[in-house]
Amino acid sequence: MPRPEPAAAHDLIELLLGYGLILFILWIPETPQRILSPVALIVTLAIVLAPRPTHVATAASAVPRGRSPAEVPNSVTTTGHPTLDDLGLTRRGLAQSFWILPAAIVLAVASVLVAKRISTLHALYKADFQHVAGYVLWTLYQQFLLNDFFMPRLIRLLRSENAAVALAAVLFATAHLPNLPLTAATLVWGAVSCALFRRYHSLYALGLAQGLLGLCFAICVPDALHHHLRVGLGYLRYRGLQPVR
Repeated sequence: MPRPEPAAAHDLIELLLGYGLILFILWIPETPQRILSPVALIVTLAIVLAPRPTHVATAASAVPRGRSPAEVPNSVTTTGHPTLDDLGLTRRGLAQSFWILPAAIVLAVASVLVAKRISTLHALYKADFQHVAGYVLWTLYQQFLLNDFFMPRLIRLLRSENAAVALAAVLFATAHLPNLPLTAATLVWGAVSCALFRRYHSLYALGLAQGLLGLCFAICVPDALHHHLRVGLGYLRYRGLQPVR
């Protein structure tokens, strides 16, 4: 049975480590979660920014006499660190992707009107600037994870962009369990945002659009269903206005 290529094995290990760490933190109590969340941020950021090993086939001229190329180990080299352009953090694609934000605003306004009509519209939990700004920064980081951590590794492993988009969306949505309304919404948004990033290669509009749509979701869908957008253990421990700690 052939062994996986070193670069592919490296990608798989990083995916398992990063996603496993994220799920672990989502399913622990709130106090240790607040302590360990920066650890997950640092680990995933370090993985994204680290040089990646690359599988390089041995040249035919380097194969010793009397041995076939299949018997000679291939070499592994490392590429450079990803650039800001690679990560979608420059002006590349920014103008072309700008339409995403107005489209999200239109969708948000329509959702609010519908929610008002069916009497599910309600005030935002913790509507102060600090809370809202923190949430938008969090959605920007989620897009960084989705498109700079998961997608490149899934594309290299699956060798299919469509399959990588589908699996990334599933992983993104699964991380929002057991919040079923949010899981369904993030399954759709995960696939859409990955496809848009592949086209425009810019995180800014996607992160802001997700923040806007997330806040809209929070006020249009009853709290009894989404528990203030909590996921993991926090969703299960939610009790009315005050979550159980």
